[in-house]
Amino acid sequence: MKKRDWILIAVLLAAAAVGLLIVHHMQSGSGSTVTVTVDGEVYGTYDLDEDQTITIDNDYGHNVIEISGGSVSMTEADCPDLICVHHAKISKDNETIICLPHKLVVEVDSSETADADATLR
Repeated sequence: MKKRDWILIAVLLAAAAVGLLIVHHMQSGSGSTVTVTVDGEVYGTYDLDEDQTITIDNDYGHNVIEISGGSVSMTEADCPDLICVHHAKISKDNETIICLPHKLVVEVDSSETADADATLR
């Protein structure tokens, strides 16, 4: 291989690395709001930067959602499998925690996404 071949390979690898970094950065943006829906209806929208605990008691069951340190988690539920409680904390745009038995969805949204959704409603 000649010197020009090595230069071409280095340029292509650098371009691929930059492209991967750009894609990763665009996909991993932090969200700014948390939207909670129960049975397809919006229960509430909460600021991800404000530490708080949301308790939901309805016909489907009991859930406790905790927002702290810029992330959200399900800390309590009375569903039989508790998959939602064991789910990792979420903080990035479009991440969700779902409790199927209680028809509950917790989703992190960026402010741009939340504003666009509010405009559509």
